[in-house]
Amino acid sequence: MLISGLLLAVSVVPAAAQHVFPGERWERIEDPALVGYDPARLDAIHPYVDGLNTTAVMVIVGGRVLFEHGDVERVSYIASVRKSILAMLYGNYVESGAIDLQKTLEDLGMDDVGGLLPIELRAKVWDLITARSGVYHPASNPGDNLADAPPRGSQEPGTYLLYSNWDFNAAGAAFELMSGVDIFDALQTDIMEPVGARDFERRRHRKAGDMSRSRYPAYHMHLSTRDMARVGYLMLREGNWNGRQLVPREWTHTISGVVTPSEEIHPDSRRDGEFGYGCMWWVWDGPEVEEDLIGGYRAQGIYGQWIIVIPSLDMVIAHKTAVPPNRSTSWREFRGIIERLLAARTERIPN
Repeated sequence: MLISGLLLAVSVVPAAAQHVFPGERWERIEDPALVGYDPARLDAIHPYVDGLNTTAVMVIVGGRVLFEHGDVERVSYIASVRKSILAMLYGNYVESGAIDLQKTLEDLGMDDVGGLLPIELRAKVWDLITARSGVYHPASNPGDNLADAPPRGSQEPGTYLLYSNWDFNAAGAAFELMSGVDIFDALQTDIMEPVGARDFERRRHRKAGDMSRSRYPAYHMHLSTRDMARVGYLMLREGNWNGRQLVPREWTHTISGVVTPSEEIHPDSRRDGEFGYGCMWWVWDGPEVEEDLIGGYRAQGIYGQWIIVIPSLDMVIAHKTAVPPNRSTSWREFRGIIERLLAARTERIPN
Protein backbone atom coordinates (compact mmCIF):
# COMPACT_ATOMS: atom_id res chain seq x y z
CA MET A 1 0.00 0.00 0.00
CA LEU A 2 1.44 3.33 -1.05
CA ILE A 3 1.43 5.95 1.68
CA SER A 4 3.63 8.67 0.18
CA GLY A 5 1.70 11.88 -0.15
CA LEU A 6 -1.00 10.54 2.16
CA LEU A 7 -0.87 13.24 4.80
CA LEU A 8 -2.41 16.60 4.07
CA ALA A 9 -1.10 19.88 5.39
CA VAL A 10 -1.88 20.31 9.07
CA SER A 11 -4.52 22.83 9.91
CA VAL A 12 -6.19 23.79 13.13
CA VAL A 13 -9.65 22.27 13.35
CA PRO A 14 -12.01 25.25 13.00
CA ALA A 15 -14.42 23.85 15.59
CA ALA A 16 -11.67 23.28 18.17
CA ALA A 17 -12.66 26.32 20.17
CA GLN A 18 -16.17 24.87 20.51
CA HIS A 19 -14.93 21.67 22.10
CA VAL A 20 -14.39 21.28 25.83
CA PHE A 21 -10.86 20.32 26.89
CA PRO A 22 -9.74 19.46 30.41
CA GLY A 23 -7.44 21.75 32.34
CA GLU A 24 -5.78 20.31 35.40
CA ARG A 25 -8.96 18.35 35.99
CA TRP A 26 -11.75 17.07 33.83
CA GLU A 27 -15.07 18.91 34.09
CA ARG A 28 -17.99 16.71 35.11
CA ILE A 29 -21.44 16.32 33.64
CA GLU A 30 -23.60 17.25 36.60
CA ASP A 31 -26.89 16.17 35.02
CA PRO A 32 -26.43 13.25 32.58
CA ALA A 33 -30.04 13.63 31.45
CA LEU A 34 -29.11 16.89 29.74
CA VAL A 35 -26.70 15.01 27.45
CA GLY A 36 -29.02 12.08 26.81
CA TYR A 37 -28.18 9.54 29.55
CA ASP A 38 -30.34 8.09 32.29
CA PRO A 39 -28.68 8.85 35.68
CA ALA A 40 -30.19 5.79 37.36
CA ARG A 41 -28.88 3.46 34.66
CA LEU A 42 -25.45 5.03 34.91
CA ASP A 43 -25.47 4.54 38.68
CA ALA A 44 -26.38 0.89 38.12
CA ILE A 45 -23.08 0.36 36.27
CA HIS A 46 -21.11 0.79 39.51
CA PRO A 47 -22.14 -2.52 41.12
CA TYR A 48 -21.40 -4.30 37.84
CA VAL A 49 -17.87 -2.86 37.80
CA ASP A 50 -17.46 -3.78 41.46
CA GLY A 51 -17.85 -7.39 40.40
CA LEU A 52 -14.91 -7.15 37.97
CA ASN A 53 -11.17 -6.86 38.53
CA THR A 54 -11.29 -3.31 37.18
CA THR A 55 -8.91 -0.87 38.86
CA ALA A 56 -10.56 2.16 37.26
CA VAL A 57 -12.78 3.18 34.39
CA MET A 58 -13.48 6.68 33.11
CA VAL A 59 -16.05 7.66 30.48
CA ILE A 60 -15.75 11.01 28.72
CA VAL A 61 -18.61 12.47 26.65
CA GLY A 62 -18.20 15.78 24.92
CA GLY A 63 -14.99 16.45 26.83
CA ARG A 64 -16.55 15.99 30.28
CA VAL A 65 -16.73 13.06 32.69
CA LEU A 66 -19.97 11.13 32.37
CA PHE A 67 -18.99 8.15 34.53
CA GLU A 68 -16.03 7.34 36.77
CA HIS A 69 -15.23 4.37 38.97
CA GLY A 70 -12.13 3.40 40.93
CA ASP A 71 -8.69 4.92 41.35
CA VAL A 72 -8.20 6.88 38.13
CA GLU A 73 -4.90 8.33 39.39
CA ARG A 74 -3.13 5.00 39.84
CA VAL A 75 -0.24 4.57 37.39
CA SER A 76 0.49 1.08 36.07
CA TYR A 77 1.55 -0.94 33.05
CA ILE A 78 -0.59 -0.43 29.95
CA ALA A 79 0.76 -3.45 28.01
CA SER A 80 -0.02 -3.35 24.27
CA VAL A 81 -1.79 0.00 24.47
CA ARG A 82 1.81 1.20 23.97
CA LYS A 83 1.58 0.17 20.32
CA SER A 84 -1.40 2.40 19.57
CA ILE A 85 0.38 5.32 21.22
CA LEU A 86 3.47 4.68 19.10
CA ALA A 87 1.24 4.85 16.02
CA MET A 88 0.17 8.33 17.13
CA LEU A 89 3.79 9.38 17.65
CA TYR A 90 4.67 8.40 14.09
CA GLY A 91 2.39 11.06 12.61
CA ASN A 92 4.46 14.23 12.92
CA TYR A 93 7.60 12.51 11.66
CA VAL A 94 5.80 10.98 8.68
CA GLU A 95 4.41 14.40 7.83
CA SER A 96 7.81 16.09 8.12
CA GLY A 97 9.45 13.44 5.95
CA ALA A 98 11.78 12.25 8.72
CA ILE A 99 10.04 8.87 8.58
CA ASP A 100 9.50 7.25 5.20
CA LEU A 101 6.95 4.47 5.53
CA GLN A 102 8.16 2.93 2.26
CA LYS A 103 11.66 2.30 3.55
CA THR A 104 12.48 -1.39 3.87
CA LEU A 105 14.32 -3.12 6.69
CA GLU A 106 17.22 -3.50 4.28
CA ASP A 107 17.15 0.24 3.48
CA LEU A 108 17.38 0.96 7.21
CA GLY A 109 20.10 -1.60 7.89
CA MET A 110 17.82 -3.44 10.32
CA ASP A 111 18.70 -7.09 10.94
CA ASP A 112 18.34 -9.35 13.96
CA VAL A 113 19.86 -12.20 15.94
CA GLY A 114 20.79 -15.01 13.53
CA GLY A 115 19.94 -12.84 10.52
CA LEU A 116 16.76 -12.04 8.64
CA LEU A 117 15.86 -13.78 5.37
CA PRO A 118 16.15 -11.85 2.08
CA ILE A 119 12.34 -11.85 1.72
CA GLU A 120 11.99 -10.51 5.29
CA LEU A 121 14.40 -7.66 4.59
CA ARG A 122 11.94 -6.44 1.94
CA ALA A 123 9.35 -5.62 4.63
CA LYS A 124 8.54 -1.91 4.77
CA VAL A 125 7.95 0.28 7.80
CA TRP A 126 4.29 0.46 6.75
CA ASP A 127 4.17 -3.34 6.99
CA LEU A 128 5.54 -3.19 10.53
CA ILE A 129 2.95 -0.75 11.84
CA THR A 130 0.12 -2.71 10.20
CA ALA A 131 1.42 -6.09 11.51
CA ARG A 132 1.85 -7.38 7.96
CA SER A 133 5.65 -7.67 7.72
CA GLY A 134 5.86 -11.40 7.06
CA VAL A 135 8.81 -11.50 9.46
CA TYR A 136 8.37 -14.36 11.92
CA HIS A 137 11.63 -13.96 13.83
CA PRO A 138 11.32 -14.47 17.62
CA ALA A 139 10.42 -11.33 19.54
CA SER A 140 12.23 -10.15 22.67
CA ASN A 141 9.01 -10.35 24.71
CA PRO A 142 5.98 -12.68 24.76
CA GLY A 143 2.29 -11.84 24.43
CA ASP A 144 1.58 -12.27 20.73
CA ASN A 145 0.62 -14.90 18.15
CA LEU A 146 4.06 -15.87 16.84
CA ALA A 147 3.36 -19.46 17.88
CA ASP A 148 0.68 -19.47 15.16
CA ALA A 149 2.93 -17.99 12.47
CA PRO A 150 3.39 -19.72 9.12
CA PRO A 151 6.95 -20.83 8.23
CA ARG A 152 9.53 -18.08 7.97
CA GLY A 153 9.90 -16.77 4.44
CA SER A 154 6.50 -18.11 3.33
CA GLN A 155 4.58 -14.82 3.21
CA GLU A 156 5.31 -11.84 1.02
CA PRO A 157 5.64 -8.68 3.16
CA GLY A 158 2.46 -6.63 3.24
CA THR A 159 0.10 -9.50 2.42
CA TYR A 160 -0.59 -11.37 5.68
CA LEU A 161 -1.51 -9.98 9.10
CA LEU A 162 -0.19 -11.76 12.16
CA TYR A 163 -0.22 -10.12 15.58
CA SER A 164 3.51 -10.25 16.31
CA ASN A 165 5.55 -8.36 18.87
CA TRP A 166 8.51 -8.56 16.52
CA ASP A 167 6.73 -6.19 14.15
CA PHE A 168 5.75 -3.79 16.92
CA ASN A 169 9.16 -3.74 18.57
CA ALA A 170 10.90 -3.29 15.23
CA ALA A 171 8.47 -0.44 14.51
CA GLY A 172 9.72 1.21 17.69
CA ALA A 173 13.32 0.78 16.59
CA ALA A 174 12.53 2.16 13.12
CA PHE A 175 10.83 5.17 14.71
CA GLU A 176 13.92 6.01 16.75
CA LEU A 177 16.30 5.30 13.89
CA MET A 178 14.58 7.63 11.44
CA SER A 179 13.32 10.33 13.80
CA GLY A 180 16.45 10.47 15.93
CA VAL A 181 14.19 10.74 19.00
CA ASP A 182 13.76 8.28 21.87
CA ILE A 183 10.18 6.95 22.01
CA PHE A 184 9.70 7.97 25.62
CA ASP A 185 11.06 11.46 25.01
CA ALA A 186 8.63 11.83 22.10
CA LEU A 187 5.82 10.51 24.29
CA GLN A 188 6.59 13.21 26.84
CA THR A 189 7.08 16.18 24.53
CA ASP A 190 4.70 15.36 21.68
CA ILE A 191 1.68 14.08 23.61
CA MET A 192 1.73 13.87 27.40
CA GLU A 193 2.94 17.37 28.24
CA PRO A 194 0.78 19.16 25.63
CA VAL A 195 -2.40 17.38 26.76
CA GLY A 196 -1.67 18.22 30.40
CA ALA A 197 -1.18 14.66 31.65
CA ARG A 198 -1.38 14.70 35.44
CA ASP A 199 0.48 11.54 36.38
CA PHE A 200 3.12 11.04 33.66
CA GLU A 201 6.72 10.61 34.79
CA ARG A 202 9.40 10.01 32.16
CA ARG A 203 11.57 8.04 34.61
CA ARG A 204 8.99 5.23 34.87
CA HIS A 205 9.45 4.24 31.24
CA ARG A 206 12.06 1.65 30.27
CA LYS A 207 12.68 -0.64 27.35
CA ALA A 208 12.97 -4.33 28.17
CA GLY A 209 13.21 -7.76 26.58
CA ASP A 210 15.36 -10.81 26.07
CA MET A 211 18.05 -9.42 23.80
CA SER A 212 19.44 -12.89 23.13
CA ARG A 213 16.24 -13.58 21.19
CA SER A 214 15.91 -10.25 19.40
CA ARG A 215 17.84 -6.99 19.41
CA TYR A 216 14.59 -4.99 19.44
CA PRO A 217 13.17 -4.48 22.97
CA ALA A 218 9.62 -3.64 23.94
CA TYR A 219 9.00 0.01 24.89
CA HIS A 220 6.84 -0.48 27.97
CA MET A 221 4.65 2.43 29.11
CA HIS A 222 2.97 3.20 32.44
CA LEU A 223 0.01 5.59 32.60
CA SER A 224 -2.95 6.40 34.81
CA THR A 225 -6.54 5.89 33.71
CA ARG A 226 -7.20 9.63 33.66
CA ASP A 227 -4.15 10.22 31.44
CA MET A 228 -5.21 7.36 29.15
CA ALA A 229 -8.49 9.24 28.77
CA ARG A 230 -6.55 12.29 27.56
CA VAL A 231 -4.80 10.17 24.94
CA GLY A 232 -8.15 8.84 23.75
CA TYR A 233 -9.66 12.31 23.72
CA LEU A 234 -6.77 13.54 21.57
CA MET A 235 -7.67 10.84 19.04
CA LEU A 236 -11.38 11.69 19.26
CA ARG A 237 -10.51 15.30 18.44
CA GLU A 238 -8.51 14.15 15.40
CA GLY A 239 -5.17 15.03 16.95
CA ASN A 240 -6.18 18.55 17.93
CA TRP A 241 -5.86 19.69 21.53
CA ASN A 242 -7.56 22.97 22.27
CA GLY A 243 -6.50 24.51 18.96
CA ARG A 244 -3.05 22.92 18.75
CA GLN A 245 -2.56 20.11 16.23
CA LEU A 246 -0.46 17.57 18.12
CA VAL A 247 -0.99 14.67 15.71
CA PRO A 248 -1.74 15.36 12.02
CA ARG A 249 -5.47 15.09 11.44
CA GLU A 250 -5.25 12.81 8.41
CA TRP A 251 -2.83 10.57 10.27
CA THR A 252 -5.37 9.96 13.04
CA HIS A 253 -7.78 8.80 10.32
CA THR A 254 -5.12 6.58 8.75
CA ILE A 255 -4.18 4.72 11.93
CA SER A 256 -7.79 4.29 13.10
CA GLY A 257 -9.09 3.13 9.71
CA VAL A 258 -9.36 -0.48 8.58
CA VAL A 259 -6.26 -1.80 6.81
CA THR A 260 -6.97 -5.48 7.48
CA PRO A 261 -10.68 -6.40 7.62
CA SER A 262 -11.88 -8.78 10.31
CA GLU A 263 -12.04 -11.79 7.99
CA GLU A 264 -8.32 -11.47 7.18
CA ILE A 265 -7.06 -11.44 10.79
CA HIS A 266 -4.64 -14.25 11.72
CA PRO A 267 -4.77 -16.59 13.50
CA ASP A 268 -8.42 -17.57 13.16
CA SER A 269 -8.84 -17.39 16.94
CA ARG A 270 -8.55 -13.58 16.71
CA ARG A 271 -11.42 -13.36 14.21
CA ASP A 272 -14.42 -12.47 16.31
CA GLY A 273 -16.28 -10.69 13.52
CA GLU A 274 -16.15 -7.49 15.53
CA PHE A 275 -12.71 -5.99 14.85
CA GLY A 276 -10.43 -5.41 11.94
CA TYR A 277 -6.98 -3.85 12.26
CA GLY A 278 -5.59 -0.46 11.33
CA CYS A 279 -2.14 0.81 12.28
CA MET A 280 -1.69 -0.61 15.77
CA TRP A 281 -5.33 0.25 16.55
CA TRP A 282 -8.19 -2.28 16.46
CA VAL A 283 -11.17 -0.98 14.47
CA TRP A 284 -14.81 -2.04 14.81
CA ASP A 285 -15.47 -3.74 11.48
CA GLY A 286 -18.07 -6.19 10.26
CA PRO A 287 -21.77 -6.56 9.52
CA GLU A 288 -22.69 -7.36 13.11
CA VAL A 289 -21.25 -4.19 14.67
CA GLU A 290 -23.90 -2.07 16.41
CA GLU A 291 -24.71 1.19 14.68
CA ASP A 292 -23.35 3.34 17.51
CA LEU A 293 -19.98 1.58 17.38
CA ILE A 294 -19.40 1.92 13.64
CA GLY A 295 -16.35 4.13 13.16
CA GLY A 296 -15.10 3.34 16.66
CA TYR A 297 -11.73 1.85 17.54
CA ARG A 298 -9.69 0.66 20.49
CA ALA A 299 -6.21 0.35 21.92
CA GLN A 300 -5.97 -2.83 23.97
CA GLY A 301 -3.52 -4.45 26.33
CA ILE A 302 -3.44 -7.74 28.17
CA TYR A 303 -5.09 -8.07 31.60
CA GLY A 304 -7.66 -5.35 30.87
CA GLN A 305 -6.12 -2.14 29.48
CA TRP A 306 -8.29 -0.28 26.97
CA ILE A 307 -8.71 3.09 25.37
CA ILE A 308 -11.99 3.12 23.43
CA VAL A 309 -12.94 5.92 21.03
CA ILE A 310 -16.53 6.08 19.76
CA PRO A 311 -16.91 9.15 17.51
CA SER A 312 -20.65 8.70 16.92
CA LEU A 313 -21.24 9.19 20.67
CA ASP A 314 -18.46 11.78 21.15
CA MET A 315 -17.20 9.29 23.73
CA VAL A 316 -13.91 8.01 25.11
CA ILE A 317 -13.63 5.15 27.60
CA ALA A 318 -10.40 4.48 29.50
CA HIS A 319 -10.17 1.25 31.46
CA LYS A 320 -7.36 -0.19 33.54
CA THR A 321 -6.72 -3.38 35.47
CA ALA A 322 -3.46 -3.16 37.40
CA VAL A 323 -1.19 -6.12 36.84
CA PRO A 324 -0.53 -7.78 40.26
CA PRO A 325 -1.07 -11.58 40.18
CA ASN A 326 -4.53 -12.98 39.50
CA ARG A 327 -5.96 -9.67 38.31
CA SER A 328 -7.44 -9.52 34.83
CA THR A 329 -10.56 -8.17 33.17
CA SER A 330 -11.67 -9.94 30.00
CA TRP A 331 -12.98 -8.23 26.89
CA ARG A 332 -16.35 -9.92 27.48
CA GLU A 333 -16.52 -8.43 30.97
CA PHE A 334 -15.45 -5.01 29.78
CA ARG A 335 -17.89 -5.24 26.88
CA GLY A 336 -20.57 -5.38 29.57
CA ILE A 337 -19.62 -1.83 30.59
CA ILE A 338 -20.01 -0.62 27.01
CA GLU A 339 -23.36 -2.36 26.66
CA ARG A 340 -24.62 -0.75 29.87
CA LEU A 341 -23.47 2.68 28.69
CA LEU A 342 -25.35 2.22 25.43
CA ALA A 343 -28.42 1.05 27.33
CA ALA A 344 -28.26 4.19 29.51
CA ARG A 345 -28.76 6.46 26.50
CA THR A 346 -32.16 8.09 26.35
CA GLU A 347 -31.80 10.04 23.13
CA ARG A 348 -29.30 10.88 20.43
CA ILE A 349 -27.78 14.30 21.08
CA PRO A 350 -26.38 16.14 18.02
CA ASN A 351 -22.62 16.83 18.08
